[in-house]
Amino acid sequence: MWIEFLHEHELLVRITSFLCIFAVIALFESLAPRRKQIYPKAIRWLNNLVITTINTSLTRWLLPIAAVATALIAEQHSLGLFNNINLPAWLSISMAIVVLDITIYFQHRVFHQVPYLWRVHRMHHADLEFDVTTGVRFHPIEIVLSMIIKTAIVLILGAPIAAVILFEVILSVTSLFNHANINIPKSVDGLLRLFIVTPDMHRVHHSIIKSETNSNFCFNVPWWDYLFKTYRAQPQDGHNNMVIGIELFREPRELWLDKLLLQPFKSK
Repeated sequence: MWIEFLHEHELLVRITSFLCIFAVIALFESLAPRRKQIYPKAIRWLNNLVITTINTSLTRWLLPIAAVATALIAEQHSLGLFNNINLPAWLSISMAIVVLDITIYFQHRVFHQVPYLWRVHRMHHADLEFDVTTGVRFHPIEIVLSMIIKTAIVLILGAPIAAVILFEVILSVTSLFNHANINIPKSVDGLLRLFIVTPDMHRVHHSIIKSETNSNFCFNVPWWDYLFKTYRAQPQDGHNNMVIGIELFREPRELWLDKLLLQPFKSK
């Protein structure tokens, strides 16, 4: 029954989960912040949230063959692996989510290693602070490229529609969580890191130090960083003293929407 509910109420599930998690994390950030923020929150939040509104419009209205639609087409025409083998629904859904998650891990690494893809991705890293809105701050070009990659994997897998919806929800809410500026006790953080990427773990990835930027690529489960040796436990300067962002975009004016959209086209 829950699978049918996901099919029928995909948009409601995604929006509700996003808004609820965002509100909870924003509340905790105000009550127990991990780092003191220097740059004006109003400017950052406004422009970061406008970016995610643009991206949502792109994926919902301008990309007619999105991942969920592709899963439906694959199911109707018996395309892809899971539509041609007989597995219990729970197993095919679980396996599809795992494959999609590791795909995003490698996609993330590639976006750091290929210069033109890094130009697109670096807008996410150019935020001068690290909080819940950083988790939705991606350039529209990156969103389109990521959707194309996910769509291709969904088609190859013949991923169940429920798996695609669940994965999109998981990816969205974990991105909000692991970018949160919340103070989690070290003992709790260490336990959580066995199962999920924590804010302290992912904050290392947003360090201005390149070797730290090129670590901790996972968004959801941390296992791929452990397995492929890209894990770094802590920043060398500590979480309170580390510098967030990249060297090229340090001016507060770069936090505005027009500058964000133009960042991929700027060079040193």
